[in-house]
Amino acid sequence: MLKDYSSIFIFSILNKMEIFNQEEQEQVVQAISLAENQTSGEIRLVVERRLHDGLEVFEQAKFYFEKLKMQNTNLRNGVLIYLATEDHQFAIIGDSGINNLVPEDFWETTKEQMVSFFKTGDYVQGLITGIKNAGYQLSAFFPRKQDDVNELPNDIYFGKS
Repeated sequence: MLKDYSSIFIFSILNKMEIFNQEEQEQVVQAISLAENQTSGEIRLVVERRLHDGLEVFEQAKFYFEKLKMQNTNLRNGVLIYLATEDHQFAIIGDSGINNLVPEDFWETTKEQMVSFFKTGDYVQGLITGIKNAGYQLSAFFPRKQDDVNELPNDIYFGKS
């Protein structure tokens, strides 16, 4: 069961899909890789400018969760962070395997930590913080095993905008 951990936040409108420069993209992808090196869980990041017509942020995140086949991980331990820059909204979705194990306030606490960086304009550090927190919880419940396989790409998925 997917849970709704979404938020609306305020930050400046960023130019087109040039949300992150190459170095910032590499920092975020590296954070995903480092987090996943400690766990069998999977973390994905989706970034786009606007929500699709008529969809709320959680529904949009859920759309990408399914599109990227995150529900197909062996242990149902995928986490998606979705960010709509021009709409100033984001959501964190954890699959049932992780949602059933983390403390009740975990995603809310992670969201609040991310927002604290977003409010100061430090989007990269906000995302890295969310990724690290997700990775920490995933590693506590789904530690990486020697035969672990990276089931999903670690790159940033830029949705349609």
